[in-house]
Amino acid sequence: MEAIILAGGKAERLGEAAGGLPKPLVPVAGQPLAAWQIGLLRRAGVNRVIVSCSAGAGADFAAALGGLGIEIATAEETERLGRGGGIRFAAHERKENGDVLALNGDELVDVDFASLLDAHRANGAAATITVARPKSPFGVVELEDDRVTGFAEGGTIASWVSCGVYVLGEEALARFPERGDHETTAFPELAAEGKLGAFRHEGLWLTVNTPKDLRRAEEYVSSHPEWLQA
Repeated sequence: MEAIILAGGKAERLGEAAGGLPKPLVPVAGQPLAAWQIGLLRRAGVNRVIVSCSAGAGADFAAALGGLGIEIATAEETERLGRGGGIRFAAHERKENGDVLALNGDELVDVDFASLLDAHRANGAAATITVARPKSPFGVVELEDDRVTGFAEGGTIASWVSCGVYVLGEEALARFPERGDHETTAFPELAAEGKLGAFRHEGLWLTVNTPKDLRRAEEYVSSHPEWLQA
């Protein structure tokens, strides 16, 4: 089983906390951020990961992620291709045809990849996207008529949203754009044809964009070292 990790983004909002590294290689609890996702992928039976990265960065990713007990390949983009274009470009580096996992390299998502794959194969869809209900960033103001009676922590957003973790079959990959975003092109087409499945995820979904996010990621993986264990 192979997986594609998108790792072409910059770490501009992390500032000095990134140390000049791409976000997926920023250290979190002593390991590159992407290493924690690779640990989960390996435990689900993935034996090869293709990292979609910017030109000239392939050697850095191979060196930083090469000791995790899984084969690391890189696909260096000579120009910015967007998320959909990056996945399609990286897919050319696969050794096998068939289903492939795809996810972002700057996130922590404790998706049960094995169950995701099982659900995809059971639903017969061309692609399956993982959906989640993120926590609301806003606190709740409790009202009675026009008087405030209390405050509470924000709950989860009512709607399901894509958290950027997919299983993609050959038909889906063939529809991905060479440049641009698949979530505005290929996925709406597949959904209109009834060929896009969904896998509900209720667990962790943390995108590392800011120093505060980085601290949260550090706290989480420090208490879950089993992510890197076989």
